[in-house]
Amino acid sequence: MNKKVVLITGASSGIGRAAAKKFIEQGYIVYGAARTELDLKYLTDYQNGHYILMDITDAEMRKNCIDQIIKNEEKIDILVNNAGYGAYGAVEEVPLEKAKAQFEVNIFGLSELTKLVIPHMRNENQGRIINISSIAGKIWTPLGGWYHASKFALEGLSDCLRNELREFGIDVVLIEPGAIETNWAETAGENLIENSGSGIYQKQAQRKAAKYEKMYGEGGMAAQPESVAEAIVKAAQSSRPKARYAVPAHAKLILFFRWLLSDRLYDFFTNKFF
Repeated sequence: MNKKVVLITGASSGIGRAAAKKFIEQGYIVYGAARTELDLKYLTDYQNGHYILMDITDAEMRKNCIDQIIKNEEKIDILVNNAGYGAYGAVEEVPLEKAKAQFEVNIFGLSELTKLVIPHMRNENQGRIINISSIAGKIWTPLGGWYHASKFALEGLSDCLRNELREFGIDVVLIEPGAIETNWAETAGENLIENSGSGIYQKQAQRKAAKYEKMYGEGGMAAQPESVAEAIVKAAQSSRPKARYAVPAHAKLILFFRWLLSDRLYDFFTNKFF
């Protein structure tokens, strides 16, 4: 009866899957949510693992997800908002419907699900909301406008939410990963080439796609998703969690240099890198 209940979105792979396993190892009751049942069935291998099919952009599925957990457990102690993806391409060339879809997943679906969980946490006078952002919410790169915009928005939304919910005993934490070995990079690269791989930005798109292949390929700088999962669990268990956790080490280094450099110098080095 005293076990804490965790809901993790985007739990079918990558960071979400690693976090789900880490929480189960720590004795939590874990509900993983995603759109594909086959990719969630691993949770049934564990006594405290459960899965719920949910498209985070679907209002009825969001409500059914929360209702089912409350019916089963009577509470939700920790919400890990992990679902998200990167829609890359030049701002000029990404269709508006694709830009809106990016925000529907990364911001609006996340915020609507969070709004369903808050009253249950407030009734318990405790809770923790952990939003998986990115260092992309603090830096920028060419051809990433809409993804960066969604993560900048998540940073601001989380900061406001943290202060709004403080008096109710609810903590809001941001996790800011750097390059992590997940299918995010593959999706981002595909979107990049689809949106800008043959137009006026073709050379930029090809250079950035090649850089991503190097970063996320064998021997690249990308870290394992377990490193992020460890930070998520740490944020969940801390009695006084920090507002932000940047992981792994290269993420902290990149954010330090962003703080150190002027906008002009940052632009110069970013364009040289990509």
